[in-house]
Amino acid sequence: MSLLARPLRAAVCTVLVLSGCVTAGPAAAGDSGCAQGRALRYVVTFDRGTTEAAARSEIDGACGATTVFYPQIAVAVATSGDPGFGGRIGLDRAFSAQAERLAAQRVTEVKPQPSRPELPATDPAKVPAADLSEQQWDMRMIGADRSHGASEGSRDVVVGVLDSGIDPDHPELSDAVDRDDSAGCLTGAPDRSPSAWAPTTSVHGTHVAGIIAAAGDGRGVTGVAPGVRVASVKVIDDRGYADPEAAVCGLMWAAARHMRVTNSSFFVNPWSLSCIRGHDRGVVHEVLARAVEYSTSAGTLNVAAATNEAVDLTPSARSGARGASSGCEALPAGLRDVVAVSAVGADRVKAGYSSYGLGVIDVTAPGGETGDCVLSAVPGGYAPLCGTSMAAPHVTGVLALLASAAPEARPRQLRRTLEAEALPMPCPADYDLTGDGLQDAYCAGYEGYNGFYGHGMVQVPARAAVPDGRPDQAR
Repeated sequence: MSLLARPLRAAVCTVLVLSGCVTAGPAAAGDSGCAQGRALRYVVTFDRGTTEAAARSEIDGACGATTVFYPQIAVAVATSGDPGFGGRIGLDRAFSAQAERLAAQRVTEVKPQPSRPELPATDPAKVPAADLSEQQWDMRMIGADRSHGASEGSRDVVVGVLDSGIDPDHPELSDAVDRDDSAGCLTGAPDRSPSAWAPTTSVHGTHVAGIIAAAGDGRGVTGVAPGVRVASVKVIDDRGYADPEAAVCGLMWAAARHMRVTNSSFFVNPWSLSCIRGHDRGVVHEVLARAVEYSTSAGTLNVAAATNEAVDLTPSARSGARGASSGCEALPAGLRDVVAVSAVGADRVKAGYSSYGLGVIDVTAPGGETGDCVLSAVPGGYAPLCGTSMAAPHVTGVLALLASAAPEARPRQLRRTLEAEALPMPCPADYDLTGDGLQDAYCAGYEGYNGFYGHGMVQVPARAAVPDGRPDQAR
């Protein structure tokens, strides 16, 4: 689900065969014994080392068709019209977000959400040209305004924006969008056609990309790292869902294209937030954990928003490990190798909507509150939005600057520098946002590291450099 937060709400593809990503044709639909119904997508886990041929054979035998197989993490995306497909594979190995939502609709008799209107095409000549930098309180809070003109980042650095698509015609982003590295991932397999990665109904991805890399041209807004490039990796569909197969595809695509940093301003699940863990959530956790761990080992550092659920988050286990039986798990933010970001308002206090959690939150950044949201680019112009969705790309932009200054730095070194440069923030002495005399959330930890702010407020270093260190290892 996208974290398009408060207070404003903005209004089968060609499969690419890439190195390490194997696609396969459909299984025979008429195989006897296979029921035919609505075709649904599944993510399926296999034992590590499973070959593509073996995975495809098992999926075929269970009345499914393989869309794509990622051998590096032994995860497949499959489709099947047979309701028994998941049971044949094993409910501890196969999961369909589509099936989960359909089941929920049947139980609650909730009708599907209506489709959102299509976004109008951006006419660059009609995008306002006024300089809006005075309204960017968020950039001043992290020191980005002081760095502009001195440290804007390198075009050799590509940031993957895993989101709802980036408007490539917006004048703030037209020179920044890397079309060759952009792809749509809604089917679980990457599709490089522009129609697959461009935004259709949501301004969310363009807004996030603008915070990272909007041009420093004296008009409109300026991003944290206006000199870097951004790739549109579409993982959020037109209803705002980020299904696990799309997120896995996005992470694996970013690793395959050697992107230095990715931004995930969404959480994966067909539910709201997963505060009770079951076998289905276990499958989602496993595929996301494998994808994040692989992409990190391949040199891509992943940043994620902490979600706008205002809950105390539980750290997520590594792949292959049994997760906690209770607690609220945000994926991908809760995963150990991900830089998880909470949000503060203009008053530098944790925003009421922002989730938090000791051992989950790494740093904090401006996300805004009602009346003081974060201004950024949207198709056709500019708009303020609030949320951890807006906080995360500030951190991503800072990491892009650090990666620009240190081309050989690995994810662990970049992360260590980010945390060392953060401005420590103590827990609030009184966190009573409603004025009713009760604490609205409890902050655990100390000034240097706590559940509200992690290591502190992200800062653009005066000199964006990554110190030499020991060889990178997984966090």
